[in-house]
Amino acid sequence: MEKSNAIAALAALAQDSRLDIFRLLVQVGGEGMAAGQIGGRLGLPSATLSFHLSQLKQAGLVTFRREGRSLIYATEYATMNDLLSYLTENCCRGAPDACGVSFCDPSALETINQGTPP
Repeated sequence: MEKSNAIAALAALAQDSRLDIFRLLVQVGGEGMAAGQIGGRLGLPSATLSFHLSQLKQAGLVTFRREGRSLIYATEYATMNDLLSYLTENCCRGAPDACGVSFCDPSALETINQGTPP
């Protein structure tokens, strides 16, 4: 990840509502959530929500798809993991694996939901 991309992602997350939105989308997994549901869960009006989702999308942290009349937003896990990797690349003298640093794998959610350990 380029330094400028890391700064953009961190700037997008450095706001209460955007951080809440991002954490909610990470929690729901790869299938994502409709914009209206996000707003309802977090108590955000649609205009405010739209602004914050746009900021997260511009930073590459979320993506969206259209399903009928709904926009479904989901975490862009590759970007999230790239950011985590960028932030921890010098951990433990350049050996982050020695520190136990791990990254999110949304496919593990499927095995958890099926009742089998990842």
